[in-house]
Amino acid sequence: MNGVEGFMYPNEIALQWSVLIVLYPYITGLVAGAFILASLERIFNVEAVKPTYRLALLTALAFLIVAPLPLQLHLGHPERSPEMYFTPHATSAMAMFGFVYLWYLMAVLVFEIWLDYRRDIVLLSQSTTGWLRRLYRIMTLGSQNISPRSLAIDRKVGWIVTLVGIPSAFILHGYVGFIFGSLKANPWWNSPLMPVVFIFSAMVSGIAAVLLLYMGTAKWRKMPIDMPCVDTIAMYLFYIFILDFSLEMLDLIHRVYEADESFRSLNFMVHTRLYFSQIVLQIFIGTLTPIILLGIVQVTQLPALIRKRIYVVAGCLVQIGIFAMRWNVVIGGQLFSKSFLGYTTYKMSLATKEGLFVAIFLTILPLCILWVLLKLLPPWPDKEHGPLPAATPAQ
Repeated sequence: MNGVEGFMYPNEIALQWSVLIVLYPYITGLVAGAFILASLERIFNVEAVKPTYRLALLTALAFLIVAPLPLQLHLGHPERSPEMYFTPHATSAMAMFGFVYLWYLMAVLVFEIWLDYRRDIVLLSQSTTGWLRRLYRIMTLGSQNISPRSLAIDRKVGWIVTLVGIPSAFILHGYVGFIFGSLKANPWWNSPLMPVVFIFSAMVSGIAAVLLLYMGTAKWRKMPIDMPCVDTIAMYLFYIFILDFSLEMLDLIHRVYEADESFRSLNFMVHTRLYFSQIVLQIFIGTLTPIILLGIVQVTQLPALIRKRIYVVAGCLVQIGIFAMRWNVVIGGQLFSKSFLGYTTYKMSLATKEGLFVAIFLTILPLCILWVLLKLLPPWPDKEHGPLPAATPAQ
């Protein structure tokens, strides 16, 4: 058969997980990374990144709404997915995702956004007219009290919710790596470092995405970019990226040193079918190049215009590298037989349920949702009423 070499079991010729399963961990990674960036200002009092706090929350919400759609489209009977809520199976990582998702969406992210925007929502419900007025009134949930004492309580509760949300974000994306790392039948995924690598790569992709969105929205609004803010975000992106790359190299060194019976097959995959996606895209273009660019900014005094261009290039390359990493894990882990004697190929369709067009649509859809959220809940400071002071545990 075309595209098959060596001995393959019948159920290994056609890949069970397509590009949608690649897209799923990529989207959830953006969610986790954006929320971690928001927590820098709320929990760790990094005032420099304050201009991106609300934007990071809305970005996380937009991508989190779309996160389960790739899984729904992949299911043969998506209408049966609600059954996991009525018949929970605590020993199944896949089945427990629904509970983790609802907890993070409703109890953490939406609640924190509502607390942070409650004063703005009340003011908008009083200043707007028509259907927008009714919508904002519904969003107030009947709470019209915006006294200083009430807002102080919102800040205290919001600080606690953010504190709870940090481990929740780790659990949301770390469990994806846990699923791959616990599949002992596949040596490509069977690594205890897999959940940790997924978490750090999620932080890298989410922080880079918010950086790009902040610079893009500032240009769209024709407002000056807060250079101390983007410089600080780039600094955290650089350090976290180094940790992420170090963990990936540690996993690679461990595999090379261990050199078990699967090493020959994995080594063949890296040098043939995955050479471009892993060596070229993931390592050189998507990892080493942005690390070098961000490192140059850290050790030199470049003009603001050059730094902004470097941040844009590095942010785009980061997204390419992280998506390539997800591709290599999901698709690459299915291209060789469990017998280590055969290899297959993956051909992506165009207009099918799990084809390229659907993947592109699911990638653009969160940005469309984010545009709507930015219209309803502007993340930039209100010139008339001013921004709320930052919340601290002492308040």
